[in-house]
Amino acid sequence: MTDDVTRAAELLQDHRASIDRLDAILVYTLAERFKRTQSVGKLKAQHNLPPSDPSREAEQIARLEELAREADLDPVFAKKFLTFVISEVIRHHEQYQK
Repeated sequence: MTDDVTRAAELLQDHRASIDRLDAILVYTLAERFKRTQSVGKLKAQHNLPPSDPSREAEQIARLEELAREADLDPVFAKKFLTFVISEVIRHHEQYQK
């Protein structure tokens, strides 16, 4: 291998290792978020509150879109991602209502 190809392979390995670490952070962060939202769901069920809060959800989506813009991340992607997460949270909350 030439020096350029060897260096490119090393850089690729470094980038992939960084991506792997970031993926782990994402998974653990999502797990922590769902632990918190499970507590919210149980509290809502105990007090007969609705499983979803459209006003709060809209605020969160707008906030995340703004954070995405600041972070140079596609806000459309951020909205899709949060909408998916919120739908999972609501599904969990509905299960507590039963």
